[in-house]
Amino acid sequence: MRQATASAHVKFEDYFEREASCGADVPRHEWFDGVVYAMSRGTPEHGRLTSSVTIALGNALPPDCQIYAADTMLYIPAANLATYADASVGCGPLETITVRRDGRSLGQAVTNPSVIIEVLSESTERYDRDGKFQLYKQITSLREYVLVAQDERRIEVFRRDHDWRGEVAGPEARFASTVRPSR
Repeated sequence: MRQATASAHVKFEDYFEREASCGADVPRHEWFDGVVYAMSRGTPEHGRLTSSVTIALGNALPPDCQIYAADTMLYIPAANLATYADASVGCGPLETITVRRDGRSLGQAVTNPSVIIEVLSESTERYDRDGKFQLYKQITSLREYVLVAQDERRIEVFRRDHDWRGEVAGPEARFASTVRPSR
């Protein structure tokens, strides 16, 4: 679950600078339309599932697709959102924004993921499934949104064709990704 910080409106550059200076032991934050929300830390099971999905995807991706870990910031200009997915995939040339202050680079955020993966937990499932998915749909490059259940052996894949459609798989099922190398 995310919780708003005490601050009112925070400029994106201020948020980004604070995120870039945080160490690995500090929880990440999401920035949505000027409000900063603390993101919950994952459990060991959440970390295990995220790693397993990352390894499996990394071994199956086409050559011009790369997988990115949970510490890669995603920025969705149309939604005015900066966040972190549990994993994401970029195919073809990577598009980023570089955040600058006083002429120096504070870092980059990815703007064109092809696939976003979220591992569901009790505290994040509603937001990942409903709120965040609605915001992610505004990413024109996004082709697949994957939800991995933590409390049962279940994966849901939502694919964009002309509209979004979903598939659900249990323990023995396999998915074939529609993500293909760019031409």
